[in-house]
Amino acid sequence: MSRRRPRSLLTQVALLSFAALLVAQFVSFWLFTADHAKRIRVAQRIEVVERVAAVAALLDKAPATARDDLLEAASSRSTRFEVATAPTVDRPVDLLGSDCGQRDCADLGLPAGLRMQEDFVSPRDGGRFSDPPPRFRDRLVKSNLAPVAFKLSLPLRDAQWLNVTSRFERPAIQLPPQVMGTTLVSLALVLAALWFALRRVTRPLDQLASAADGFGLDAPPPRMPTGGPREVRALSDALARMHERLARMLGERTRMLAALGHDLRSPITALRVRAEMVDDAENKERMIATLDEMQQMVEATLAFARGVSTDQPTEPVDLAALASELAAELSAIGPPIRITSATPIVLPLRRVPLRRALRNILENAQRYGGGAEVRVEQDGTEVRMVIEDRGPGLPDSDLTRVFEPFVRLETSRSRETGGTGLGLPIARAILQAHGATIALANRPEGGLRATVTFAG
Repeated sequence: MSRRRPRSLLTQVALLSFAALLVAQFVSFWLFTADHAKRIRVAQRIEVVERVAAVAALLDKAPATARDDLLEAASSRSTRFEVATAPTVDRPVDLLGSDCGQRDCADLGLPAGLRMQEDFVSPRDGGRFSDPPPRFRDRLVKSNLAPVAFKLSLPLRDAQWLNVTSRFERPAIQLPPQVMGTTLVSLALVLAALWFALRRVTRPLDQLASAADGFGLDAPPPRMPTGGPREVRALSDALARMHERLARMLGERTRMLAALGHDLRSPITALRVRAEMVDDAENKERMIATLDEMQQMVEATLAFARGVSTDQPTEPVDLAALASELAAELSAIGPPIRITSATPIVLPLRRVPLRRALRNILENAQRYGGGAEVRVEQDGTEVRMVIEDRGPGLPDSDLTRVFEPFVRLETSRSRETGGTGLGLPIARAILQAHGATIALANRPEGGLRATVTFAG
């Protein structure tokens, strides 16, 4: 199962900012619609009150025989007018801002004695939903989220009451085009500003990542980005100082290994001379074999130190020609190594160390794989040398372990069959000094594949 590639910092911040802006706009829209619905409800109440006052004035002036016709004419689908001896609203409540029972409603332009009340009305859903508990009904009415019955009672001059019931539906949510346009423009401007600001941060970070990948011991440190915020410039300077310290530390280690290997040659030679003077032939042979093994390990250590050394200059090297030269040289003394595809590709490399690295890899394929096939190819900015053998391959757990110093998967301890365990570590160290990588993989059809990749 492949792992999903993580999003970039720019994408993550942009998505989070977009989500935050959407939430903010939704809250603003909700507040706007709530206030808009409240204003609509107040306007509906005022309209009904004015209508009731006008109808009451007509009823007071009209003869009793004409009242039924006036009430029928004033009524509509949502508002019903009736005249009765008792009010339907039992206590005076002013839904427009005052209590008509405690002050003169004429101060607000309301008829004297007007009583108002709102009750919860079940939505017209055919009985699919039950009514909410009483404690929630008042909340629904006050928040304008449910239909309400607006009831009014107004006393007439003949001791009768004009009772009115008007149904108010929940105000529809409306989004004016101006609000939508303003929202889209605001989102576009804020996201554009965020994108521009974040690019000033992420672009130097991308350049820092590329510069860090380009760190090598055989070349001066790559040019570090100097733009961006102060923190990015501080990180750039810190990486440059780190590269300098690493190069100095590895250089000192290489010189120490070279000096140590060189100094060990003299005592080994002296011991070999003394071993030749031993009379016992069996002990003499064992001592000389041990000294030969020590000598080979010293030479391998010196080769390792020379391989990661940066003293040798770079020069244009044709990888295809170098691979053909090594294949012909090794095929003359062992199983064949064939070049199946070789495109001439010239890169600035240190020829002698690179030749040693590639020779070690090809010798391994020749020794343990019974020969090899080599191809040199270019894919975009990358250059690859692929070496495939027909041997038994390696366990998956050993594909990376073989690059550790002095690790020998061959169990015989013989120098002729197992070597010293420094061939592949030397090859990898040399390749890494060139900014290249090497990876081993088992082939489905059998054998091992070694891929050397030079980044462009």
